[in-house]
Amino acid sequence: MAIIGKKSSAFLTKYINNASPTGFEAEGQKLWVDYIKPYVDEWKLDNYGTAYGIINPGKDYKVVIEGHADEISWFVNYITKDGFIHVIRNGGSDHIIAPSKRVNIHTKKGIVRGVFGWPAIHTRRGKDLNNAPSMDNIFIDVGAKDKDEVLDMGVHVGCVITYGSELEILNDRYYLGRALDNRLGGFAVAEVARLLHEKKKKLPYTLYVVNAVQEEIGLRGAQMIAHRLKPDVAIVTDVTHDTNTPMISQKKHGDTKCGEGPSLTYAPAVHNLLLDLIIKTAESKKIPFQRSASSRATGTDTDAFAYSNEGVPSALISLPLRYMHTTVEMAHKEDLENLIKLIYESILKIKANQSFKYF
Repeated sequence: MAIIGKKSSAFLTKYINNASPTGFEAEGQKLWVDYIKPYVDEWKLDNYGTAYGIINPGKDYKVVIEGHADEISWFVNYITKDGFIHVIRNGGSDHIIAPSKRVNIHTKKGIVRGVFGWPAIHTRRGKDLNNAPSMDNIFIDVGAKDKDEVLDMGVHVGCVITYGSELEILNDRYYLGRALDNRLGGFAVAEVARLLHEKKKKLPYTLYVVNAVQEEIGLRGAQMIAHRLKPDVAIVTDVTHDTNTPMISQKKHGDTKCGEGPSLTYAPAVHNLLLDLIIKTAESKKIPFQRSASSRATGTDTDAFAYSNEGVPSALISLPLRYMHTTVEMAHKEDLENLIKLIYESILKIKANQSFKYF
């Protein structure tokens, strides 16, 4: 039986379609908090916008399940006298995909629409024929006659820019859109809270359901909230690459495929005993999963939790994703269902005051 029903799907669509660029996540966090309120005992917000729900508060032993709320974006960096806008990254935005994309520039006066322009193929001759997009040559056109008109629109240096693409279902099988990284993770932990509430599960510890900000620029939100909450255990969810699409080396990036279950990561930051608990849970509940390895760091909020305070046993459960950091990210519907199931079933296996000391 499917976990994600009509109400959950409606929230997911609204949540993904909302813009929540790094450092400007508040509107998305409001949607997320409103959704989880019926399923948690209380909720809180830290100084930079990380939101979290608390289930069974007041226990000495504390467990975190976490996704991150922010999406990649751009900043207005320079406006030419002719009214064209040059940008810098806010997170890992890909300049290669920018040309011909429609954008939303967020201003105090509201959204200003624009496009990443690009010279027509007819005008690129000789050495210019194969010009590639770079941070030096991409630009935004808002249809203004000059810089003064751009400024009159409310656009100024520092305005944040997002893509406007919205969520679709492709072939009744894939979620398709921007910001699936990692809106699907925030959605997944919210769904775990909903399941606990609807199934009337009583936990022997306090559970924090966390949606952290500013992951895309260095795990900053997770660093802050880890020090605030001081958890005993953390299970983090983020996306990972589907390496079975063209032009990706499996020898370099591993073998992970959409539709074959969430991926469990082996890495120095991942605690082996917690990982074993999750694997045994998946096997006993017949939840499909894949395996991956990270050399030094996972590059996710797992690292921030693991190395916080005096060390927090942490694990990473990843959702396979195609075309990460583009406007056409794709995630398999069954993988999302199984991700939610695996987090839910795993936290039910954690005991009060459970030690994760190796010996």
